[in-house]
Order: sequence, then structure tokens, then C-alpha cells
Amino acid sequence: MKTALPLALVLLSPAGAITETFPADRITAAATGDWDRDGRQDLVLIVRPAEGSDDDNGVYIYLADDGEPRLSLKVAAPNKVWGSTTVFGQEAGVTALSNGSISITSQNSAIGRDRWEQSLTVAYRNSRFVVAGYTYSAYDTLDPNHTESCDLNVLTGKGTANGRPIATKGEQVSLEAWNDDIGQKACGLEQQ
Repeated sequence: MKTALPLALVLLSPAGAITETFPADRITAAATGDWDRDGRQDLVLIVRPAEGSDDDNGVYIYLADDGEPRLSLKVAAPNKVWGSTTVFGQEAGVTALSNGSISITSQNSAIGRDRWEQSLTVAYRNSRFVVAGYTYSAYDTLDPNHTESCDLNVLTGKGTANGRPIATKGEQVSLEAWNDDIGQKACGLEQQ
């Protein structure tokens, strides 16, 4: 018998409440840390899409309530990070970083000739979660001379792409508004 605890996720927004529900067995990765630096443990989840959906994995970030022993949803970003739960080498992951930020990773190190890894560093700034860093590397298994790489501080707009310094306009892009094309374009890389 399959038992899954339904989780109701509610995010309050100016337009009203947005609700996302999913069974607990769709959670594929989780990490805890103190994202808002208040001394209490917070939580981030990677949640695979519903069966039969073409969506990507969702990212859900919770903060500990002030003075209460519970967590409240602060970010609901469905369809946010690519990854598979059935193919080794295509998993999405999440890690708590020692500086209080979150690292969200995706990869294709298993199928086809185009192999790549990507990492988003998400930080809590001005009471919201923003993409602070974008790191990407890729190579072609049939053409070892064809590689791409980028390490970009999204907040400052400075970094390196393919071993050369780059500079673009720094910005605070919320995790919900982030699209990988933003990083690819800033780095001058081919689209994945």
C-alpha cells in the first residue's frame, strides 16, 4: 500500500493565495540551513513534477517562523530546475552552503554527447531569495576540444566565461523569475 503525506503549500502574494499541493513521495532532495541568519533552521526542497507532466522539478523554500516551532513557505517555484529521478547522472540536487546560501544543481553526465553541469547559488537578500551566482560547464564527448564554462556573480555581473573575464549588468533576480537563459546569455554561451 502506497502512503504519501499530502503537503499543501500556500504562498501569499499581492494577488491572493497561490496553492501548490504534492505528495511527500515526490520530494527528491532536501537541505536545511539558516537562510535568513536568524539562528533557526530553514528548509529547501526539490520536488519532481506530477506523473505524466512535462514540467521540470520545483523548488520550495521554507523559513522558520519567528518564535514558533514551524516552517512557512516563502518561495514556491514549480517547473524551475531540470532533472530526472529515473536516470543516473541527471539528478537535480540541493546543498546548504556554509555562508547561509543554497546551491541548486542540475546535470546531464549520462546521456548523449553533450554533457553539462549547472549550479545556481541562491541567497536571501532584502527579504527575498535571489540568484546570486550561476556556474555552468559543458563538454562534447565526441569533440574533447569543445568545452564551455562560466562562473558568474549575478549580483555584480562579473565573472569568467571560457577562461576570459566577463562583465554585464549586475542584478537581483528572484529565484521565481530566474530562467537559465539569463545565465547563458550573460555568459555568451550556446543554449543548452
